Amino acid sequence: MFFLLQCLVLLLSTRSGVDQSVSYIEWNASRRLDWNDFKAYPPKNPPAAALTSTDIKIDFGYYNESLQFHIRCRFDKEASWGFVKNDYVLAHEQGHFDITEIYSRKLNAALKKYVPEPSTLKYDVNKIYQDMMKEYYDRQNQYDHETNFSIDHSKQESWLNKIRDELEELKDDANYH
Repeated sequence: MFFLLQCLVLLLSTRSGVDQSVSYIEWNASRRLDWNDFKAYPPKNPPAAALTSTDIKIDFGYYNESLQFHIRCRFDKEASWGFVKNDYVLAHEQGHFDITEIYSRKLNAALKKYVPEPSTLKYDVNKIYQDMMKEYYDRQNQYDHETNFSIDHSKQESWLNKIRDELEELKDDANYH
């Protein structure tokens, strides 16, 4: 129900030899979350039925006079937990992951529209990212607030429909993978 957001901006990052991919699930329309994906243990007296940890990661650089970037929308299995494990709560948690995908697509659209200025590239891309993440945080909070963390069934259903429709509307911007 609550979500944990870990938004990272990395400039041409290099990874150590550690394979972190096993703890992450990349968003995929045909791959829905299931309770086996939630590997963390809930805290004592959990504040919610579940917690979904997602992040939007971007690597970028300037090559051949153009902005090159790669966006990743991920669910962190090792930081996500479920206390109340039923299909209804799982659908709410999937909604958080889907909202993360919506903002990955919006970020992709914004970066495709950006005309690179080499002298301010780092600042400009970080500003685009930070502005998008502000909207993203607000949207995640709005989702929990309006659905009362999934307790309001009619609002929950309405939100899931809204999320599905928005993913469809943004399908042309899903090609950041």
